[in-house]
Amino acid sequence: MSPTRWTPRLVLCAIVIGTLLLPFPSRAQQQNPAPADTASQGQSKPAEKSGSNDDPTIELQKKPENDRIFWALPNYLTVKDSKQIPPLTTGQKFKLVALGTFDPVEFPYVAVIAGIDQGENDDPSYGQGFKGFAKRYAVAYADTTVENFMVGAVLPSLLRQDPRYFQMGKGGFWHRAGYAALRIFITRTDSGKNQFNYSELVGSAAAAGISVTYHPEHDRTVSNAANIWVTQLWGDALGFEVKEFWPDIKRKLLKK
Repeated sequence: MSPTRWTPRLVLCAIVIGTLLLPFPSRAQQQNPAPADTASQGQSKPAEKSGSNDDPTIELQKKPENDRIFWALPNYLTVKDSKQIPPLTTGQKFKLVALGTFDPVEFPYVAVIAGIDQGENDDPSYGQGFKGFAKRYAVAYADTTVENFMVGAVLPSLLRQDPRYFQMGKGGFWHRAGYAALRIFITRTDSGKNQFNYSELVGSAAAAGISVTYHPEHDRTVSNAANIWVTQLWGDALGFEVKEFWPDIKRKLLKK
């Protein structure tokens, strides 16, 4: 399998392994209990109206949050409250994917991938020197862009599925890890129901098929497209694990 495909996935794998080594609490992100003297304060304040302009879930859509993983990698498609957040419009799906794909961090990240591939002389037909590096960079960035948009915008818009990752945030480690792993197969629809993740499975397959059309001629095979598809799925599955546990990792690192 091409190192161009495996390098970014190995980076994610290293992050997950680091996550496994951290001593997580058995219950994470517990809500703070209400003050004990609440009942003694007399009549409580009226509840906020759900349609208020101050609704934070509405504000989230006006200004997308980017809780950067390890304070660097863009992370627009992760949310914490799966019950209160409204669905995305088609325009918002494309916007969030574009924000992550064309984030300034992505350019040096892809350059590192291309540099490693060149150092390993991945696909000698590209050659060496600046010209060879430029070809590897263009292919790596195109692969990332095509997959991001097919999985996160095009298919979710056509099938009315939500491309975001909804963190569980609570429960035991293995329960949460299992939940994250299953997001490859289960996703949320725009109406809030669970559904088979056609956007991920079909979108990544379509991206792999498109990818081989601009790779060198000897790579334009069904087997190579299948390898690319499987690798993308593994990478996305590892990405879900990192997204699930990033708040825990961040708390541990900030404490230290």
